[in-house]
Amino acid sequence: MTSNRDVVAMLGELVTLTTLDEESSQSFKVRAYDNARLAVESYTADITKLELNELLEVNGLGKATASKIRELIETGQVAKLNELRKTYPPDFVALSRIPGVGPKTLKMMRKELGIENVDDLRAAVAAEQIRTLPRMGAKSEEKIGKAIDRLGLSGKDRRTPIADAMPVAERLVDDLHALDSVTDAMWCGSLRRMSETIGDIDITVAATDPATVMNAVRSHREVAEIVVSGETKTSFLTAAGLQVDVRVVAPEQFGAATLYFTGSKQHNIELRQRAIKKGWLLNEYGLIEKPAIDEDTKDSPSGADTPPEDSPANEPAVIASASEVDIYGALGLSFIPAPMREGTGEIDRAASDGFDDLVQRSHIKGDLHYHTAQSGDGRSSVADMVQVAADAGHQYLAITDHGEDLPINGSNATEMLEHRDLIAKIQHDHPDLTLLWGCELNIDATGGLDYDDDFRALFDYTVASVHSHFDQSVAKQTERLVAAISDPTVDSIGHLTGRYIGRRPGIEIDVDIVLEALMHFDVALEINGSLNRLDAASDVVRRAVERGVKLVINTDSHHTSELGRMEYGVQTAQRGWAPSDLVINTWERDRFLAWVGEHRADR
Repeated sequence: MTSNRDVVAMLGELVTLTTLDEESSQSFKVRAYDNARLAVESYTADITKLELNELLEVNGLGKATASKIRELIETGQVAKLNELRKTYPPDFVALSRIPGVGPKTLKMMRKELGIENVDDLRAAVAAEQIRTLPRMGAKSEEKIGKAIDRLGLSGKDRRTPIADAMPVAERLVDDLHALDSVTDAMWCGSLRRMSETIGDIDITVAATDPATVMNAVRSHREVAEIVVSGETKTSFLTAAGLQVDVRVVAPEQFGAATLYFTGSKQHNIELRQRAIKKGWLLNEYGLIEKPAIDEDTKDSPSGADTPPEDSPANEPAVIASASEVDIYGALGLSFIPAPMREGTGEIDRAASDGFDDLVQRSHIKGDLHYHTAQSGDGRSSVADMVQVAADAGHQYLAITDHGEDLPINGSNATEMLEHRDLIAKIQHDHPDLTLLWGCELNIDATGGLDYDDDFRALFDYTVASVHSHFDQSVAKQTERLVAAISDPTVDSIGHLTGRYIGRRPGIEIDVDIVLEALMHFDVALEINGSLNRLDAASDVVRRAVERGVKLVINTDSHHTSELGRMEYGVQTAQRGWAPSDLVINTWERDRFLAWVGEHRADR
C-alpha cells in the first residue's frame, strides 16, 4: 500500500536524479519535482486517495507530477524514475554528495575520465587527472581529495548517511506493522543506535505467520534486487544500493532478537559474559539456562544414549526473551536505551546507578531553534509553525529566523521588527505557549554576528551558527566560535560544526577550548535533531556532559512536518549520556526564562 511517505520519497529521488540529468538544481523539472515534494509533505490527509483531477487541485502539483503520483499508486513504480536509475546508478549518485563535485563536473568526469564511483575518483585524484579537466585545477583536486577522506568515503565498506537510511527503515516498519500476523517490528543495528552512517538496515519482525511477512517483503516497492530469501529471512538491495535484512521471529523471541541484532558487538559480548557468570546463555533466541550435561552419556559416539533432540530434557528453561526490559532485568541491569549500547561503560552504569536521569522525549518543554517562512529557506507560515508547536504541547517556543548576514535567507532590522509584531499578534491566540522573538545569528569568518550590539540585545533568545567559511584552520575556526560564545547576546551555539553527514564535512575545531568557553560564558550547546546534522555529535555531547556544559535539543524545523526531529535529537543526546537537567529546554518555563535573563546579565 502506497503512503504519503512513499510519494515524498519518490519525488525526492526524482529531484536528486533529475538534478544530475539536467545538470542543474534550478531547472524547470527539478523545481517542479521539489515543489511537488513540498506540497505532499504539507498535505495532511491521505494523498493516495486522490484521483488525477483531485491531485491537480493541490497547490504545487502539476499535470506531470500528479500523473507520476498516480502511476506510483497504481503500479508501485514510476517509469521515468526507473529510467533515471539505470542511467545514474547508486555509486555514481553518491559522488554528487562530495563538495566541489557538481552535476556538470560529475558528468564531465564520467565522460572524460570514466569515473563511476568513489574508487575511480580517488584514483583520479591520486593520478592528478582531475586538474586536467576544464574549470578544474590543483586546488580543486586537493579539496576533492580532502573531502573524500573527511566524509569517510575511503573505506572498503559502503556507508550510508543516517538521513538516507532512516526514512527507508521507517517506511518498511510501518508497512510491516500493517500486516495482520505481525505483532511488532523494529529496525535494529547501528541505525537504532543512531550511528551517523550505517552499513545496512537490520529489521526484526515478530509474527505468527512468517510466510506472509516474507512474501510482503519480497514484493515490497523498496526492493530493487533480492540478495537471498528464505522462510524467515530476506535480504535485498534498494534502488540506492542499500542492503536491507529482514528477519522474522516468534513473538515470544522478539526482545532477544532485537537486543541481539541491535548490538553493538562489544555490548553483546559484555551481556553474554554477565549471563555466563549466572550460569546462563544469551543469544538471539533468548536468555536461557545452560543445558546440563549428563556425564554418563556426553561422550557417546552415536548419541544413542542421549535423549532425542525434541525431548523436553533438551529444552532449556527460558528465563527471558519476549522483551529487552525483561532480559536486562534478569541480568540485574536497568534498561539501557539503544543509542547507548556501545560498550563504553553503560553496562557498569546500568548495574549501579541506572539511567533515571537520562533525558527523554517526554522531558522536552520547548523548541529553541525554529524557522518560519520569514527565513528564505522556511516553508511554513508563522501561524502554522506556532500551531504545530502548540499541538506538540510545548510551553515555550523561540522563533529564530535567519539574520541579515545571510542575504538570501535572512531579514534586515526593519523586517525583523515587523516580524516581531506578527509574532506578538499570534501570541494572543496561544495563551498557554510563550513565544520568544528570536534569531539565528550567522557567525562570520572572525566570529562577528548580524546587526549591531543594541539591536541584537532586543531579541528574546538567540542561537548563533556557522554557515560559511568551512576551510579555515583549526585555530581560526576555534577563535571564531569563542568570539561568538563570548558575545553577551548569544544564548546558544547551533549545529556546532555546520556539517551535513555524508555530504559536507564540518569545520574542524579544538573541542576542549570551545567547551571551556561555553562553560565559562554559560552558553548552551545545541544538539540539532536534523538527521543531516545531528550536530553537536554524540561524542562531543558526552565530553560536554562530563564538563557540565548546558545543552539544548532543537529541531531546526523549517516546515510543519519536521517536528519529529526532536526524537532524533533526544536519541543523540542519550548517545552522549545527557542527563535531563543539563538540557535547558527540559526546564519549566519560569526556570528557563529566568536563566536567559540571568546568564545575559552576568556577562
